[in-house]
Amino acid sequence: MHTLGPATRRRAGDLTWKEAEAALGSNTVVVIPLGAASKEHGPHLRLDNDLRLAQYFTGRVLAQADVVVAPTIPYHFYPAFLEYPGSTHLSFETARDVVADIVRSLANYGPRRFYVLNTGVSTLRPLDASAKMLAKEGILLRYTDVLKVGAEATKRVEKQVRGTHADEIETSMMLYMYPSRVNMSLAVRDDNPDVPGPLTRKNDGKGTYSPLVSGAMPR
Repeated sequence: MHTLGPATRRRAGDLTWKEAEAALGSNTVVVIPLGAASKEHGPHLRLDNDLRLAQYFTGRVLAQADVVVAPTIPYHFYPAFLEYPGSTHLSFETARDVVADIVRSLANYGPRRFYVLNTGVSTLRPLDASAKMLAKEGILLRYTDVLKVGAEATKRVEKQVRGTHADEIETSMMLYMYPSRVNMSLAVRDDNPDVPGPLTRKNDGKGTYSPLVSGAMPR
């Protein structure tokens, strides 16, 4: 049986194909970070906010777990933010299939267990669809549900009424991880009623009106 050890605790992109052949065994757990490389996060956080979160969390995982980490997926399903310049989005089907195809490619070399280190909320539905597709092929895919992970800790410290996007908690995390990438002088409270539909910059538009998308807002 292939036994995991420190030698397999590494990033796939740093390996040669011969090293990858040795590292990707039937017992290997492959972690796939997922974080938007270009998605609005209010006027005080940058477009690559989720990508940075994914990279930081990946480093923490590598320090503690015997896993192989695949390259970060920088694009996925983010339909709510398209009115804000720089934001990118894949269709549901494309996002679902991108993850499934990446997993299938790596599964060909032996691994059957995969974990998507997910930093989004809208990503949950297509990730669930990816997992169901792969399960039919005997491949296990699990992923982070950011609405549940750390929920109790968040409740203990948060002051905001509500929010999961560019809000008190996410801004605080970035201030801890990457303080130079946060401009608190531009941070504003933007707490409007949450209604069905995407975020909109138009006060008569369909969805949650949010001219800035900062503060206690849904992700």
